[in-house]
Amino acid sequence: MSLFINFPAWISPEIIPGFPVRWYGLMYIVAFSITYMLFRYQARHGEIDIDKDDSLSLFLWTIGGLLIGARLFSVLFYDGTSYYWTHPWMIFWPWRNGRFVGLPGMSYHGGLIGAIIGAWIFCRVHKKDFFTMTDALVAGIPLGYTFGRLGNFINGELWGRVTTKSWGIIFPDAPRFSTSYQWVRDIADQLGIAYSQGMSLNLPRHPSQLYEALFEGVLLWLVLWFVLRPMRKKKFPGFMLSGYLLGYGLVRFVIEYFREPDSNLGFIVAWGKETEPLALFHSFLNISMGQIFCLMMILGGMALYFIQRSRNKAEPLVTAVADNTKKKNNTTKRGH
Repeated sequence: MSLFINFPAWISPEIIPGFPVRWYGLMYIVAFSITYMLFRYQARHGEIDIDKDDSLSLFLWTIGGLLIGARLFSVLFYDGTSYYWTHPWMIFWPWRNGRFVGLPGMSYHGGLIGAIIGAWIFCRVHKKDFFTMTDALVAGIPLGYTFGRLGNFINGELWGRVTTKSWGIIFPDAPRFSTSYQWVRDIADQLGIAYSQGMSLNLPRHPSQLYEALFEGVLLWLVLWFVLRPMRKKKFPGFMLSGYLLGYGLVRFVIEYFREPDSNLGFIVAWGKETEPLALFHSFLNISMGQIFCLMMILGGMALYFIQRSRNKAEPLVTAVADNTKKKNNTTKRGH
């Protein structure tokens, strides 16, 4: 039995070799389509009041905001260089040296903020309740998100940290490590990988893209769709959105411990005794940029939950007071 898995040689990022159309881009289309279908399912069953035209308009606004936010966050927080600050016109330019490369680098957290802003603008223009719309949106987002992470896996990118687990995968484009380091030799010996002194080895990694597809995607969707969604009518506007922010933030925070941080950033909080090499797990006290954003999501989800719950409790009281005042006024008028 093999102690690790080689990345399947038959998997190619390009759908048709030689054509600049990649599986990753197709996965984005699949993700948006699934989210839209689940959104329309809720509309057809009377869970939200919105027609097809407005639904399409809402998705155009949110997808536009998502793409802009995802790209800007990637450039501002993950690039690690000043290139895009001095070449801002290249941020959304998909060609490099005459080749179509798309938009390399998209941040989930930036996409989330951009999508929220896009949805807010739509709701302001079309006079829709923001939290009612976003509650319905997030009910389907994780299932769509699953396909985005599958696209990352097909691209052989965003790999995890080095592991000796039997399901560890050797990704062709992952950095290699010199056998001059004792830890590299120890892992190679444990896995039965042959080597000679001074050579560089490509070691197995956690398939963190698949972890995210399963836990942030499928499992989170099951909780939102089958557990929280049926409770929505008995709760308050923003209930689903707060649940999504909390759920995704918590799950992604944990999975980040299996994912190798960006080499140009390292750990934003490095309280552990060791931080190098980044490819190995050393301490729960070493926190990546992604985990910082996840903590902000968790806090934002908690704040949204308590604020919206308190507003929901206050509104019936205000309504009751207004109704009582109206009754008294009517009684007084009849007396006159």
